[in-house]
Amino acid sequence: MVKVDFRKLAVVFRREYLERVRSKWFLIGTLLGPVFLGVLMVLPAYLSMRQRPSMDLANVIVIDATGTNLGRRVSEGLKRDFPASPSPRVKIVEPARLAVTEDSAVNAVVRKEAYGFLVLDSNTVANRSVRYAGRNASSVSDVQSLMTGVKHEILAQRLENAGLDPARVNALTAEKLETKTEKIGNNGREAGGGFGNLAFGYIIAFLLYMMIALYGQNILRSVLEEKTTRVAEVVVSSVSPDTLLAGKVLGAGLVAITQVTAWVALTLGMLFYLGPILFSRMSGDAATAGVRARAAAQGLPTDAITAALPTPGTALMILAFFVLGFIFYSALFAAAGAMVSSQEDVQQAAMPVMLMLISSIIFMQPILLGPGTTLSRTMSLIPFSAPILMPLRMSLIPVPWWELAASLGGVALAAMAAIWLSARIYRVGLLMYGKRPSFSELARWIRYAG
Repeated sequence: MVKVDFRKLAVVFRREYLERVRSKWFLIGTLLGPVFLGVLMVLPAYLSMRQRPSMDLANVIVIDATGTNLGRRVSEGLKRDFPASPSPRVKIVEPARLAVTEDSAVNAVVRKEAYGFLVLDSNTVANRSVRYAGRNASSVSDVQSLMTGVKHEILAQRLENAGLDPARVNALTAEKLETKTEKIGNNGREAGGGFGNLAFGYIIAFLLYMMIALYGQNILRSVLEEKTTRVAEVVVSSVSPDTLLAGKVLGAGLVAITQVTAWVALTLGMLFYLGPILFSRMSGDAATAGVRARAAAQGLPTDAITAALPTPGTALMILAFFVLGFIFYSALFAAAGAMVSSQEDVQQAAMPVMLMLISSIIFMQPILLGPGTTLSRTMSLIPFSAPILMPLRMSLIPVPWWELAASLGGVALAAMAAIWLSARIYRVGLLMYGKRPSFSELARWIRYAG
């Protein structure tokens, strides 16, 4: 049974907390954190907004083996879509000469006479496939822009072959749709949704991972330092190992919460007051009057920031997951620090804990792409990944209450088990020196401490 003296716990907790928050590195990290978060939120949006296909994208060779004049249509469409680029060159060939013409086009690309070449054949006419080869074949935006133009011209030609007037076909296929998204929750329509929730969910998950990893490792190094400098021998003479362990975990946890709260508050302030100005400058508008109004009209309203923020209930759930997850991992990190006596062994001892933590990050992308899948539900219910992945799912979709309860309960039980296990290892390991213990020796430590 874990025995804690709450009076001495308060002393250890206060010392651990104040020693860290008074550090100049804590202040520097707290002040620079919002800059990092701001860049993390603004830079992807800026790059996406500024991302454009290559200027010479239409400088391609269009090899037309369809016998339907599709190549000229595609060439005219590319010239229309990319007027600043050199015009495409069309080569109309017989299917039997297609391979020879492709070899000639490859040599032209090698000599930098063209960016690449398109191959239009019978499969293209049947709306099955189109081939492209070029220096930019690995550029997703370039290839998508080319394929969009080709698909547009294939559709237009098929409509004309069906008997529609060419002018009418151009009028019908020239319109571009603007995509708007709206989130529907358990209570109906909700403000925000779309990219705002996606960005918020990603940032929350990343923050939780970063704070657990950084401050968990901090506890590990603190335990190792006290052990190697023999400070632990003095401390445990007046404070029990259980109380010392609890004080370290709670103190470092409150430091992490303090820093995250400061980061979020400062970041939101920067986005509210500087976001519209930055967006206006990104858009090339140097005027200062009415910046907020123009930024809202251009698609970045300041209300979008508020809409992406969680409700108070969701914020409390995220905090609960963070606290329990931090206790779980911090206890394991402290036990790892107590097991070894040198910097060389500490990384190996902490490796199993880090692997559990890193596995949560590995599954972030699949959950972002499919938050309602079986994989997402499973990973958000497993105790070692739930503290990071369940808040991510909560930010993306409405999660049933029973899943939230099961996930939070599982993390709470895992935290209690980690405390129970780590306390026993910590009691014995804190005063043990020498080689890293084997699994059988750890089992004896746990039995002896019990």
